Amino acid sequence: MALSSRLSWYAARARAMSPAELAWRTGSRVATATAPFGRDLPLLAGPQPPGEAFRGFREARDRPVLLDASRAADIASACPDDVRAVVAAADEVARGRFAFFGGRAVEYADGAIDWNLDPRTGLRWPSARSESIDHRVHHGDPKWIWELNRLQHLVWLAQAWLFTGDERYAEAAFTHLDGWCAQNPPGRGIVWRGGFEPGVRALSIAVALQGLRTAPRLTDARYERYLSVLAESARRAWRQRSLFSSANNHLLGEMAGVVTVGLLHPEIAGARRAATRALDVLATHAARQILPDGAGAEQSTAYQMFAVEVLLLPAALLRLSRVDPPAAIVDAMTRSSRFLGTLVADGEPLPRYGDDDGGFALRLHADPAPSAVRHLAAVDTFLGNASTPDLPARWLAPDASTQAPTGPSTRTLPNLYAPDGGLVVLRRGGRRVTMDVGPLGYLALAAHGHADALAVTVTVDGDEVVGDPGTGSYYAEPAWRQAFRGTTMHPTATVDDLDQSVSGGAFLWTRHATTTVRAVDLDRALVEAEHDGYLRLPEPVVHRRYLLLPSAEDVLVVDLFVGTGDHRFRVGWPLRPDVTAEVEAGRIRALRDSRAVLTLSTAATHDFATFAVRGDESRRLGWWSDGFEVWGPAPLVGTVTDATIEESAPLAIATVLGPEVDRLALTRTGDQLRVRWTRQSGGVHTVRIDTATPGAVSYDHGPADEGMH
Repeated sequence: MALSSRLSWYAARARAMSPAELAWRTGSRVATATAPFGRDLPLLAGPQPPGEAFRGFREARDRPVLLDASRAADIASACPDDVRAVVAAADEVARGRFAFFGGRAVEYADGAIDWNLDPRTGLRWPSARSESIDHRVHHGDPKWIWELNRLQHLVWLAQAWLFTGDERYAEAAFTHLDGWCAQNPPGRGIVWRGGFEPGVRALSIAVALQGLRTAPRLTDARYERYLSVLAESARRAWRQRSLFSSANNHLLGEMAGVVTVGLLHPEIAGARRAATRALDVLATHAARQILPDGAGAEQSTAYQMFAVEVLLLPAALLRLSRVDPPAAIVDAMTRSSRFLGTLVADGEPLPRYGDDDGGFALRLHADPAPSAVRHLAAVDTFLGNASTPDLPARWLAPDASTQAPTGPSTRTLPNLYAPDGGLVVLRRGGRRVTMDVGPLGYLALAAHGHADALAVTVTVDGDEVVGDPGTGSYYAEPAWRQAFRGTTMHPTATVDDLDQSVSGGAFLWTRHATTTVRAVDLDRALVEAEHDGYLRLPEPVVHRRYLLLPSAEDVLVVDLFVGTGDHRFRVGWPLRPDVTAEVEAGRIRALRDSRAVLTLSTAATHDFATFAVRGDESRRLGWWSDGFEVWGPAPLVGTVTDATIEESAPLAIATVLGPEVDRLALTRTGDQLRVRWTRQSGGVHTVRIDTATPGAVSYDHGPADEGMH
């Protein structure tokens, strides 16, 4: 990052902070720079006879038990496929082979792991004081090395040892952890930067270590070494916790680490007191980050699942201790599960919104990427709702089958309006259609939000056709990071090819487009909303979008652009990579396996051109990212209009997504819009919109012989 760009970022970041946050961050940095680590702090709570802490740990005294040999046999019998997958994953990492984000595996020679070496690039991160390493300006990408150093594979090795009794797995876990401790003393290296990585890493170390507590090769000396790492992790996660404008999923991960260490290792000095404080923070922010309607505050379905899984582990440990988890945490999990369950109620894929880095809170299963099915199985089982428990669910909620349901079923009505999160889900005739009418993201940074206001996705018969093309990159490819979070990539509209919101950095938006919902009627399958993102232009424009399902086979989207001046208006529809597009004037056929699955027919009040682009590198248009740091060509189709608009003469564009139409017409008379289309088999459909009155929409269907007048 150039010096001018660095200074601009720091200035923009400072403007996003309140005076209280600036004071907190300054004091925190000073405390971190001067604080002692490790040997300068007491490790154990009170005087104890030699070896007593180790004996208490091995006997699981005064603590909950999650991974346990007595339950491993039952789980292996109930989930044989999952167990085989975990053992196979343990075999891979024992050989020094690691794969993250669903990508290709890389291998460390002879299984000897350099924990600061990224073998994909050959870059080795420096062993400097953590706070002196600025990953934003360093020439390397920290995401892969952070993922490696979360040590989540230790949980696979611990489970494999419990399932098989093979000492190779336990020895591999201890060898990896010994090497990690030697190479990463507390406070040094990229892996100790901030509180989030230590907090999330502590989840895996603590859970894996408990699973290995009776392994013959776990010695008192090893245990003390590992305990020291956990103590430092909890201290750092608390001291460097993410507050104010950064209090997103990072804060939940940090506090979950502190709670988990305190519950599983009460022999650490101050651990129980710290766990109590952290649990209070966790409960408070669970209520904030899972909104009243169950949506995630970060405007990302992927990060919502991560946040809830971070809550699930402490809640499970508390219940295993015969202590009720805080009601705020259970309520947040219940709300989230109901919301996410509604999105996939008919077996559709989870719609993507915002960032998705493929991250896990705790890797109890061997899947390469998170999934809504796994997530809901674990959460619903814990809540006592109807579910089929898989391997992670059985570890986290061993007595779920005897629990009474703690809340209503997560499977609710198929249509949904989440007013806090700003998502509408409409279903009709085998189609699931969503529209984003929510905020850009969470807090001042909106760090994981995308500039996708009013985006519409379409799933047909359980298969996604129009959707969010994903995340692409975080640090490795800044230009692609900007492209994938920008407006043009998304199923919405742009004015003058500009993003709706203004970016100040890879995880910072300095101006947020604000959406106003004018009408939502689930019974009539109607959504009307607008945003102010283009009011910043010298000749300002408001983009309003109507989403309507007037019949079982049609989706109608009407885009209205109200303002003044000469502008370029682009309405885009990103299609999945396995879909091809056939384009002709005013019509685009989306085909899968040479069969039309959706036709997009367009009419407008001004002249327009139909476009289709796939894999354009120069403009970064027509791409799709199914996994983090991986993307490939995919169709981006739609219309472009270069037009002069006036307050009294706005531009309107109507798109019918459904079976192919014979004719489509859009007319405007004052505030009145009329959209009419015909099919030989389906007659004439007419939709009338009074743009001056929110929700003033009428549908009419007549026989084909009425014609188009």
